[in-house]
Amino acid sequence: MDYTYPYSWIIPLIPLPIPMLIGVGLIIFPMATKNLRRMWSFPNIFLLNGVMLLSVYLSIQQMNKSSIYQYVWSWTINNDFSLDFGYLIDSLASIMVILISTVGILVLFYSDNYMYHDQGYLRFFSYMSFFTTSMLGLVTSVNLIQIYIFWELVGMCSYLLIGFWFTRPIAANACQKAFVTNRVGDFGLLLGILGLYAITGSFEFRDLFEIVNKLVSNNEVNFVFLTLCALLLFTGAVAKSSQFPLHVWLPDAMEGPTPISALIHAATMVAAGIFLVARLLPLFIIIPHIMNFISWIGIVTLLFGATLSLAQKDIKRSLAYSTMSQLGYMMLALGMGSYQAALFHLITHAYSKALLFLGSGSIIHSMEAIVGYSPDKSQNMVLMGGLKKHVPITKTAFLIGTLSLCGIPPLACFWSKDQILNDSWLYSPVFAIIACFTAGLTAFYMFRIYLLTFEGHLNVHFKNYSGQKSGSCYSISPWGKEIKKNKFSLLFSINNNEKGIAFFFNTTYRIFDNGKKMIRPFISIACFGIQNTFFYPPESDSTMLFSMSILVLFTCLVGIIGIPYNQSGIYFDLLSNLLNPSINLLHPNQNNFIDWYEFFINGIFSVSLSFFGIFIAFFSYKPIYSSFKNFNLQNSFVKGGNNNTTALWEKIMNLIYDWSYNRGYIDFFYRISLAGGLRRFAELTHFFDRRGIDGIPNAFGLISFFGGEGIKYLGTGRISSYLLVYLGFVLVLIFLLFYLFLLVF
Repeated sequence: MDYTYPYSWIIPLIPLPIPMLIGVGLIIFPMATKNLRRMWSFPNIFLLNGVMLLSVYLSIQQMNKSSIYQYVWSWTINNDFSLDFGYLIDSLASIMVILISTVGILVLFYSDNYMYHDQGYLRFFSYMSFFTTSMLGLVTSVNLIQIYIFWELVGMCSYLLIGFWFTRPIAANACQKAFVTNRVGDFGLLLGILGLYAITGSFEFRDLFEIVNKLVSNNEVNFVFLTLCALLLFTGAVAKSSQFPLHVWLPDAMEGPTPISALIHAATMVAAGIFLVARLLPLFIIIPHIMNFISWIGIVTLLFGATLSLAQKDIKRSLAYSTMSQLGYMMLALGMGSYQAALFHLITHAYSKALLFLGSGSIIHSMEAIVGYSPDKSQNMVLMGGLKKHVPITKTAFLIGTLSLCGIPPLACFWSKDQILNDSWLYSPVFAIIACFTAGLTAFYMFRIYLLTFEGHLNVHFKNYSGQKSGSCYSISPWGKEIKKNKFSLLFSINNNEKGIAFFFNTTYRIFDNGKKMIRPFISIACFGIQNTFFYPPESDSTMLFSMSILVLFTCLVGIIGIPYNQSGIYFDLLSNLLNPSINLLHPNQNNFIDWYEFFINGIFSVSLSFFGIFIAFFSYKPIYSSFKNFNLQNSFVKGGNNNTTALWEKIMNLIYDWSYNRGYIDFFYRISLAGGLRRFAELTHFFDRRGIDGIPNAFGLISFFGGEGIKYLGTGRISSYLLVYLGFVLVLIFLLFYLFLLVF
C-alpha cells in the first residue's frame, strides 16, 4: 500500500482553516481583517491546490494498482451498537476530489475579481471554503451516517450561498425554497438510512451490500420494506441533484452570485446526488424494480429540463434548466447500469457547464457596466445581443462550452453523451428515442442562448434609441446619482454642463467611467446630426478570463479519457482505468473492446441530431439579425402558409412557449396544492381551535355570566314577587306532568 493513503484523512480538512481564521480575525481584528480582505483569497486557492495535487496522485495510484484504501475508527460504542468514522479512497472518491478541487480553484480565482467590490467578500470566501470542506468530506465518507452529516453541511452551505444577498427579498425567498425542498429529500434519506440499519445492523458500505445480497439470495428479508428503504435513500439524491419532481429549487438558486452557480449548482453540489446513487449502486442493483424507477426519473428529468429551458429569458435560469436536463442523463445512465458512462458525463458536464456559468457571469459583469446592478436587465437575454464585438474572448469561450454541451466532437460532452445514447438503445428503444430527441433540444436551446446573447444588435441601446416606452431599461436610474435638469428631452440628450444622460424625462443621471465609448450620429428628426456618446459593455478582467481559458482547455481535452487506444492488439482506454467500479459494485461490466465502425455510425447519428437542433435555432432566431421588436419563441416559427396551418402552428408554439416560460406550471401546482392546501388546513385548524377547543369553555362561561346577570334582577326583596315566581314554576311543572299523563294513558 502506498504511503500516501494513510494521510488521506487530511483531504477534507485542508480548506477548513480559512473560514476559521476569517471568523477569528473578524472577531479579534475586524478592521485589519476587512482592510486586508483580498489576502484571504490567496491561501484559499493555495490550500485547494494542495488538495488537487494530492487527489491527482491518488488517482494515478488508482489507475496503476486499482487499490482501495479504507480506514475507520470508533466514534461511539454502546453494547451492540458501534458508530465508526473514517475515510474511503477508491476510484469514485478520487475522481470526485479532483473534480471538486479543480473547479473550485478556478471558481475562487474567478471570484476574486467578480466579488471584489462586494461588501460580503470575506463572507463569500468563508462560505465557499466551508462548502469545499463539506463536499470533500462527503465524497470520502466511509459509511451512510458520515455521508448524512456532510450531506447536511453541504445543504447548509448551499442555503447560505443562495441567500448571500439576503437583503434582496427574491434571494431570501430562493434560499428558503431550496432549504424546504431539500429537507424533503434529506428526511427521506435519513429514514432510508435508519431502515437499512434495521435490516442489516450496519452503516458500512461493504457490510451493508454483502448482508443485503445474502438476505435477498436466501429470501430472508421483506422485499416491500427493503424496496421502500431504497426509494427513501434515492429521494435524497432526487432533491440534491434536482430531479423531477423536487427540481423546483434549482432555477431559483440562481439568485446567488454567479460563481456560486458555477461551483455549487453546476459542478459539485448537484453532483452529490449522482455520487450517492453511484456509491449505492450495488444495493440498488439487487433490489427489484429500483433500477427501472431510477431510469424513469432520469428520462423524465432530462426531457422536462430541456423543455423548460426553451423560452427562459434569464440566462442563468436557462443554464440551470440545462443542468437539470444533463443531470437527468446521468441518472438515466445509472438506472441502466452504465456506471462509467454516468460518471464520465458527470466529469465532462462539470467542466463544460462551469465554463458556461462563468461565461454568463462575465456577460452579466459586462452588462452591469452599462445598466448598473439590476438582475432584471443584466441577466435578461432579450436585452442583450451583439456582444460578440465587445466581449470576443467571452464569446469564444461561451461558444466552445455551448458546442461541447450540444455534443459536437471532439469536445468533451460528445464522448460521454454519445456513450449514454448508445447504452440507451440497448436498454430501451423508447428511452433511446426520448434521449435522442432531448439531445436535439439541447442543441436548440443552447444555441438559442448563444444567438440571443452574442448575435444581432445590442438590444439595450436599440430600445433606448428607438424610444419604445414599453422597454424596462430606463425605468430606474442605471447610472447612479441623479442630476436635475429643466430641459425636456424628446428621446435623450447630453447635458454639456453636467456629464450625464437623460432618458425621456427631465432628469439626467451621472455616467460612471465603466463602459466603452463609441461616437455615433444621433438619428432623430428633432436632433439630426448631433454627435452623442454611446456606452458598450467592456470585456471582463484578465483574472476572470484566465479561469475561463483553463476551463476551455478542460472542455476541449477532458474527453480524451474516453477515447480508446490500441496497445499490442488490445483496446484500452483511460476511462475504464480511471472510473473502474470499486469493490462495492458486485457485477462490474467492463468491456475494453470497441467496434470502430459501430462507434462511427452512432457518432454520426448523435452529431446529426445536434446539428439539426442548431439549424433549427438559427432558422428560428434569424430575425435577431434584422430586428428584435416583439420577438419571442412562438412567432419565430411562423413563415407563411395557409391561414389554417399558420393558426394551428401558432397555437402549438404558444402552448410550448407558455409551458416553458411558466416552468411547466409545476410551481403553480405546488403553490396551489401544497402551500395553498397547507394554508387552508392551518386556517381550518385555527378555526376549530378558536371556535371548538376554546369556544366550548368560553360558551359555558358566557352562559354562567348571563345566567347570573339574569337571576340578579329577580332578587327584589319582596315576598309577594318570590311567591309569584314560585307559583309560576309550580303551575308549569303541573302542566308538564298532566301533559305526560295524557301521552301515557
